[in-house]
Parts: sequence; C-alpha cells; structure tokens
Amino acid sequence: MPDTPPEGFATPALTVDRDVLERNIGRMARYAATGGFALRPHAKTHKCPQIAELQLAAGAVGLTVATIGEAEVFAATGARDLFIAYPLWLDEGKRDRVAALAANVRLSAGVDSAESAQRLIGTGALAVIEVDSGHHRTGVQPAEAGTVAKAVRSLGLDVEGVFTFPGHGMAHDPDATPTQVRLHAARDQEKALAEAADSLRAAGFEPNVVSGGSTPTAALREDGVISELRPGVYVFNDAMQVALGSCTIEDVALSAVATVVSVPAPDRFVLDAGSKTLGADVNGWARGYGLVPGYPGAMITQLSEHHAVVTLPLDTRSPRLGDRVTVIPNHVCNAVNLADELLVVRDGRVVDRWPVAARGANA
Repeated sequence: MPDTPPEGFATPALTVDRDVLERNIGRMARYAATGGFALRPHAKTHKCPQIAELQLAAGAVGLTVATIGEAEVFAATGARDLFIAYPLWLDEGKRDRVAALAANVRLSAGVDSAESAQRLIGTGALAVIEVDSGHHRTGVQPAEAGTVAKAVRSLGLDVEGVFTFPGHGMAHDPDATPTQVRLHAARDQEKALAEAADSLRAAGFEPNVVSGGSTPTAALREDGVISELRPGVYVFNDAMQVALGSCTIEDVALSAVATVVSVPAPDRFVLDAGSKTLGADVNGWARGYGLVPGYPGAMITQLSEHHAVVTLPLDTRSPRLGDRVTVIPNHVCNAVNLADELLVVRDGRVVDRWPVAARGANA
C-alpha cells in the first residue's frame, strides 16, 4: 500500500497495489505447492478476469465462484475449471445455463440434498457434497456425507468429493483471541472433512477432492486431510483480516481513496466515500467502518451512503479540505462488488484499469 494516496483520478475509487497483489498471489501459490495441496481461489472476492489470470498462471487448478453468473463471466474470459461452491436450486432457466457452462468447462457444484442434486441431472455438472464444519449455514453433518453421496449417485450424477466453509473463523468471541478463533475453526474444518471423507469411503466412494476454504484459516492448515483450499480475500486482504491477524497492513493490496470534503471540528473530518464505496460491514474484531492507516487511532464512526465521518484522537493533526485519504474496507468482497473498475497502481501511479466484470452477477 502506498504511503501517499495516488492522484490523477476522481474519488472515491478503489485502487489495487500491483506489487502487493502479486506478492499475495505468489505467497499463497508457494504455500500450496510446498504443502502438497491444490489451490482453487474464490473469485467472488475480486470478480476480475485479469486477477483470475494471475492466479491461474501462478498454479491455481481452477476457480471457485459463488453463482452461475460469476461462472459465466469467468468461463467467457478463459477459465476452464470452475466450482460453484454452494448448493443450487435450479429452475429451468438456470438449468439451461449450467448445462451450457458444463458443455464448455469442467464444472462442479455444491450439493447438500438429493432434492437439489436431482435438478442437476443431465447438465453435465459434477456434484461435491457440502458438510457443515461449524459455520452452520449450508451443508450436511459430516457423518451423513456418504448417505447423501449414495442418493446423488443413484440419480446418475458423479460425486467428486466433499467440501466445507469454516466461516466461523471470522466470528467474534469475547472470550477468545482472534488467533484462537481462527485455529478452532481450522481444526473444526479438518475434523469435519476427515469424517466426511471416511463416510464417503464407507459408502463406496473414493473422494477426488477434500476441499476447505477461507483466508483466516488457510495458514493454519495441518497436513493429512485437506487436498484443496479455496481462499478468496487473500489476494487483497482487508481491515477484517488485519484485525484477525491473518495479515498485516503491508499485505493489504486494495484500498479506497477518498477526498476530505468537510472538516467540521478539529477532531473530525468527512470523506466522500460512504457505504456505496466501502460497504457497510462491521464486526467485533474491527473498529468502526474501515481502517484509516494514515491517521493512527482514527475511527470511521459514522457511515452514510456517500460520506464517512472519521473521528480523530486528541492532539492528532486533522487533514485539510481536499486532501486524499486512504481507507481499508472492513470486507473487501462487498467493496469490490460496488465498483465498476479497479485502478491498478504501481509506484504511486495508476498504470491500468481493470473492470469488475462479474459485478452484480448474483444469480
């Protein structure tokens, strides 16, 4: 992240430090190579074909996506192996879209019931059984993976393996440290996936993939269970990851650049970047609505659609009207989905503009 916000463009805008981005991608790729597991990054974070190309060139086996729409964007821009990492409920239109995708790329999709799997029949998509490892969103209990796999196979579908999302690795726990929360989720993930893989084998399946996910738990993986990881946020990182300790500020590649439009008091200034730029995510681990690294101790205490109110500690110099200020969003995925393009910066200068091609591809 540059020390001084770059100039030469209108604010608010999202900027990406190309050097930090490439360093993040390379670090995770080396971790996968030395750890002996496949890397399938979650593209819902960046929604950008140029970044997907960098990840694939660094050794990723394919991409994870959140929706059929995201899969369509990345298939159209060159990705050949895609995993939709959620259970789908296909109507006729969505079924036709999945079939069209599977005719051109290797496509797999999450399944946690025979009923939803039935709607995949004839599309050509492979099924991956989702198990709940503690996040309590989607997924069957690990011991039930084999039973679901048999039901899916009885429909004539191929079962690839099992996957989970340890999203509780970001949950706030007042009785634990962030590292303890991340470690607990990582161990939950491994236990659940090991049990699910054993359940598949007992049902007569040899899983080709045992897939885990999430940036906060990625570095805490233990050998022996997981054959694939699906982190997403690591390419950019954000204020949440800094607060969780899964990265440092030096590892943050994406930031919002905003202009000071009002200084109503010595301890307060207002930026032209609100929830429609930064997103509105809050979490117990991160203070306020984003991180303002140029003003230590500052906190975004109020967020409206187009403005952010930043409160300063006592005896801290306030910026002047017209100054540019860098803000690290709490949750980078939401911030990116609000932007039309990412301004690529190197040595403090904008060198490229990358469209957020999958922005709004939510169906």
